[in-house]
Amino acid sequence: MMHAFDILGDRVRRRILELLADGVRSSGDIVDVIAAEFGISQPAVSQHLRVLRDAGFATVRAEGRRRLYAVAPERFDEVDAWVQRFRRTWEPRFEALATEVARGKKARREDERS
Repeated sequence: MMHAFDILGDRVRRRILELLADGVRSSGDIVDVIAAEFGISQPAVSQHLRVLRDAGFATVRAEGRRRLYAVAPERFDEVDAWVQRFRRTWEPRFEALATEVARGKKARREDERS
């Protein structure tokens, strides 16, 4: 099995997942968007969908002749676990930034009152 970042490293697959994050999409809808944005063929889009499906990032179900794709959120746990290791390095910086922004807003309000 490929590592999650090997799958997500491809910009076409990331874009497909962005589309699926908004909800279930038919393969035809996905092909239309991806072909227009990246200029690739239907078979190439189908290959990307297969990679996402085989890697567990997407699910597919048949509805008549249509194939409906959705995000499989469980697979993102691996990505989140990896990112979690680094979160502790940037969270304090965001907290410090939020404190400084709040101080700046407070100072502006005080200046406006005087």
